Amino acid sequence: MQKKLQEIHNQAVAEIAAVQTEDELKQVQVRFLGKKGEMTSLLRGMGQLPPEERPLVGGLANQLRDELTNLFTAREEELRSTARRKAMADEQVDVTLPGKPPMIGHLHPLTLIMDEIAEIFLGMGFTIKEGPEIETEYYNFEALNIPREHPAREMQDSFYIRPEVLLRTHTSPVQIRTMEELAPQVPVRIIAPGKVYRRDDDATHSPMFHQVEGLVIDRDISLSDLKGTLLLFARQMFGPKQQVRLRPSFFPFTEPSAEVDIACVICGGQGCRVCKDSGWIEILGSGMVHPRVLELSGYDPEEYTAYAFGMGVERVAMLKYGIGDLRMFFSNDIRMLRQFS
Repeated sequence: MQKKLQEIHNQAVAEIAAVQTEDELKQVQVRFLGKKGEMTSLLRGMGQLPPEERPLVGGLANQLRDELTNLFTAREEELRSTARRKAMADEQVDVTLPGKPPMIGHLHPLTLIMDEIAEIFLGMGFTIKEGPEIETEYYNFEALNIPREHPAREMQDSFYIRPEVLLRTHTSPVQIRTMEELAPQVPVRIIAPGKVYRRDDDATHSPMFHQVEGLVIDRDISLSDLKGTLLLFARQMFGPKQQVRLRPSFFPFTEPSAEVDIACVICGGQGCRVCKDSGWIEILGSGMVHPRVLELSGYDPEEYTAYAFGMGVERVAMLKYGIGDLRMFFSNDIRMLRQFS
């Protein structure tokens, strides 16, 4: 029995020293110290020994079990230490390599364009006015000379919250509120930037988009003043050689009314696919404020005249940055947004 204990000792010591992983060590431990291991099998045979030898063999067996347990524990710690050192060696950082640049936040392209538009008009003496995005029919339609039967008042164009209350479809209500607040003071020069809402959703329209509308009221204001203002804006936004043209149009709240085009920013007015070979691209609507709109808001149309204009910020940004799909502004695609950092 003592000889067998010595053989187990020698074999276990050799195998413990030879293992290279914790899994291998556990397998060796189970084979020698497990419930069905060699030490257990040996101790079960002690009943066949003479009574006088059992205490001696039992003591030697317990001593061997303790020794092997200590060897397994020491070898396990040694393997773990080796694994940690290897992992640290694999994770070493070369401090001479260039670091990864941090991702720094920046303004959204629409915010950049809104700020640029505001700066241009502030430089011309305009002030900024804001108003509620939830409006009444009166301010959104009636005060702007849009009759009840006008198509823009139908549900397919506007988002109604309840009867006579809706999400504003343009920032023109800010003009009405400003006139009511200031009438009959002159001069009035304001722009009204903000979000507006309509039932549109495609490559060039969005159910939520941004507008900047402008209003100027004074004595002897004429269409030439409007054109001069918009020409200066276009040249500051798109370049010093930019040209504008006014085409007759119709808006209920202006008379006369005009669509405003700029020379195509792609071909410089020579004609291309983007401008459909016309050399011009529509950018905004404008006109002389209708006398009834002035009268409803507290200004005498016999004494004062005014002009107004409204532009889509997304439209300006698409032309400025060469973006073909308006939905890109709202997709939050980091690849597109990084271009404006």
